[in-house]
Amino acid sequence: MVSVIKNLQAVLNEIEISCKNRQVEKNSPVILVAVTKNHGVEMAQQAIDAGITDIGENRIQEAAGKFKSLDREVTRHLIGHLQTNKAKQAVRLFDLIHSVDSENVAEAIDKAAFSIGKIQDVLIQVNLAKEDSKSGVYEENLQTLINFVDTLKNIRLRGFMLIAPNYSDVENCRPLFRRMYEIFCEVKKTRRNFDFLSMGMTHDYKIAVEEGANVVRIGTAIFGERNYNLS
Repeated sequence: MVSVIKNLQAVLNEIEISCKNRQVEKNSPVILVAVTKNHGVEMAQQAIDAGITDIGENRIQEAAGKFKSLDREVTRHLIGHLQTNKAKQAVRLFDLIHSVDSENVAEAIDKAAFSIGKIQDVLIQVNLAKEDSKSGVYEENLQTLINFVDTLKNIRLRGFMLIAPNYSDVENCRPLFRRMYEIFCEVKKTRRNFDFLSMGMTHDYKIAVEEGANVVRIGTAIFGERNYNLS
């Protein structure tokens, strides 16, 4: 049986160690987003009761059903790819959307947020490794997308999100995290309310934190292997 409390404490301990190993922003706090994809609502409740304040979901349909039963106050993060036809649901469900990767997605979120009188906080997803299997804007197109987002009235850009390749040697992620942090710091110089650098998952979060991440998205290390038969 998975011990959510024990696993959570182990992750928090590792984050603390990684913060001490940082070359930058050693005192910057790290937000731990517990990713509850393919895990039941009971496990999410256990994590929240143990101190988790942020929950991440990948899929709109699963999140909608889970949030109805969650019965806890929590910040809700959409970390999975967002299709434009799901933007209305996403805006109603989530506090922070990590996965803005195109002008079409940004515009759909903006229109959905306008329709309910909301300013939606978002992150732009960046694909530094240019992996075909992952979403995200390439570095050379990032400023163009930032400029477009700035023209929209009902979304607010709060930072960036990166998903690194699943390298067999996790140290290969380090240059990507370092570059993403450099980009984040450069953009942050000229913006207000630009706070979040979301990098790192179960296999690479320690290195991500060392390289400047202040948001990590962790599921398996807290909840164990996913139940893909979860309805």
